[in-house]
Amino acid sequence: MEKLKIEMVKEESNTKVQSKSDYFDAAKNIRLVPKFCEKTVDKYFPQFEKIANNLKWPMPYWTTMLQSVFEGKAAEIYSALPSEKSSDYDTVKQEILKAYELVPEAYRQKFRSYKKFDSQTYVEFAREKEDLFDKWLTSKKTETILIT
Repeated sequence: MEKLKIEMVKEESNTKVQSKSDYFDAAKNIRLVPKFCEKTVDKYFPQFEKIANNLKWPMPYWTTMLQSVFEGKAAEIYSALPSEKSSDYDTVKQEILKAYELVPEAYRQKFRSYKKFDSQTYVEFAREKEDLFDKWLTSKKTETILIT
């Protein structure tokens, strides 16, 4: 009987320690969320994901962290989402990218119409063109390119 009580106390203390280590303090981490800028939305999400993964933030908290920095159109989109969708990071990300027209067709048009500026070197132009091409392929979720 005494042994059983000791084991129960040990289990309770282990559960308390485990739940304390599983605890995520959003208020403490909120200052580490990068500032949202409407001009660089396409670069924002990869940057946020890198920080969240490096700091091992639990994914269910990602949208909570994001909504605190959204502004402009992103804040409007987030507010308009139903509760069940606003807690899903991938849905929030896709809806915001769609609102800023950062969808495959928009990237394709940017890539196709991009011209070299007079002040730009050919290396800078090529780098920018390559970046637009990569964004287009990434948005299409293309994994392989067939060259014929």
